[in-house]
Amino acid sequence: MQIILTHEQADFDALASLIGAALLSEGALPLLPRKMNRNVRAYLNLYSAGLNLLEQAELPSGPVEQVTLVDTQSLVTIKGIGRNTRVRAVDHHARRADLPEGWSFEGERIGACTTLFVEKLRQENTPLEVNQATLLLLGIYEDTGSLTYAGTTARDVQAAAYLLEQGASLRIAAKYLNPPLSAEQRALCDTLLANAQSHSIQGQSIILAKARAVELVDEISSVAHKLRDLLDPDALFLLVQTSEGVRLVARSTTDLVNVAEVAVQFGGGGH
Repeated sequence: MQIILTHEQADFDALASLIGAALLSEGALPLLPRKMNRNVRAYLNLYSAGLNLLEQAELPSGPVEQVTLVDTQSLVTIKGIGRNTRVRAVDHHARRADLPEGWSFEGERIGACTTLFVEKLRQENTPLEVNQATLLLLGIYEDTGSLTYAGTTARDVQAAAYLLEQGASLRIAAKYLNPPLSAEQRALCDTLLANAQSHSIQGQSIILAKARAVELVDEISSVAHKLRDLLDPDALFLLVQTSEGVRLVARSTTDLVNVAEVAVQFGGGGH
């Protein structure tokens, strides 16, 4: 049995990469993570038809021979995975230095992991339904800030243009991008804003903020986006105490600050 996995607290890039990998891997089963961002879950509530995504409880019994891991290089525990399971990671973050021995890695530093799959779908001339093209477009738009973030490449733009040619709906995409914060996220945002410290390091504006939010169930990434837009720093680092431990969320608006390299020092660097 072959399965496709992504990271927990999945965003649209993770979900779209899951679908992209499934379209390119006949017979592989795409499994939804246990936790997803609110806008991703809201999208699936209306547009999951035809995507053939499985909840983890629906995974058939039996050994997993191969895992394709998308938009992450961290493997979650799934029944059927054993020491003989082959793992192939496809990611747009830098390759982990401690990637487990025997894993294969594919990827390049581009704006969205989804772009890697769209390029292959285009090369193979794979037909896309409107719903599939729209989800893939959402994946690229969310991780590139609708093609405005500093990490966006020409390849991301070309992939988005191709999806529009395939019928992707900008109306639907706009509905699910940049959702309003929940009451809990707004409270967290206010606390982080009150605790924010601004530093100038080698001419770059760096903002650090911390907060405690052990009751929070929604994603922190949306809060990070709001604070980045509001404060407009060169880089933003958030440290939030949650029920699962301290989470570090980092964002950059310039190529001069590689927040992924900083996050690597704390065991992160890409989901």
